[in-house]
Order: sequence, then structure tokens, then C-alpha cells
Amino acid sequence: MAGVDPQDLQKVKELVCAASAVGGKVIIAGNGASAAIASHVAVDLTKSAGVRALNFNEADLITCLANDYGYEHWVEKALELYADGKDVAVLISSSGQSANIVNAARRAKALGLKVVTLSGFSKDNPLRKLGDINLWVNSSQYNIVETVHQTWLLIIVDRIAEDKGTP
Repeated sequence: MAGVDPQDLQKVKELVCAASAVGGKVIIAGNGASAAIASHVAVDLTKSAGVRALNFNEADLITCLANDYGYEHWVEKALELYADGKDVAVLISSSGQSANIVNAARRAKALGLKVVTLSGFSKDNPLRKLGDINLWVNSSQYNIVETVHQTWLLIIVDRIAEDKGTP
């Protein structure tokens, strides 16, 4: 399994800090375990790193938007409703092929957001082609990909918190 270039983690940190410095926020989304990672990282960014962050894990939001726009479009619709142009979207899909996350990446770019993608499995998965920064795990094992994604994101949180001198 290949690791990430440490410079890519630094670039994500810089994107997040730049957005925060101008009043932007980080919006993190994923499905299943990736949604759980999104929740964890959003809370830690806000609490530990002092960066406003949110995720879309409310059942009523998901089911409302999925019912009205289709499951493959609910995340992009949530971005339309919640995102501002100075925000960063962090979009996670282990396979890089989840239609709702791929569509969200396209919409985030159209909205003028900076986009960070996290994926695994195939090196040429569709999500990996859509971000400003694309973090990819060279594995086709869900638990490995998900664990690495969470680790990378929490490293970024810790680096921001350290720079701010927060615990």
C-alpha cells in the first residue's frame, strides 16, 4: 500500500486554514463508514482546531433530499443549500465511484468551492479526477482505505491544532 505524499497533507491543511481565515468552513461528506469519518473529523476540526466544519449526517436531511432529488443527487443538493464560495468540500468514497459523492464533487467545483477527495481502490476512479487535491489509498480493502482516510484527516486536524496551540 503506497502512502500519501506528506506535501499533499500539507496542501489540504493550507486549503482548510485559508478558507477558515476568510470566514469559510469545511463541509465533509461520505457514505457509511465514510459518513462516520466525516462526523468525527467535522467535530474535531471545530473543537480542537477552531475551524468551522459540518457534515450532512442528519437522517431527515438525507431522506428529504434523496426523496426529492434522488439518492445520487442528495449531497450535491445539500452543498447548494449549505455551501458558500469560500468553503472547502472534503468528499470521501472508498471506491471513488459512489454516484452521490462524484456528483457532489462536480457540483462543488461548479459552486466555486475548493475540493479535496479521498478515495481508494482503482487508481483511475472517477472521484480522484475531480478534486483540487486528491488523496488516494492503494488498496481495495474497505477497512484499510477507511482507516487510512481517517488517519490522514486527523493528522491534518492535529497539525492545525498544533499551529494554533490548542490541545
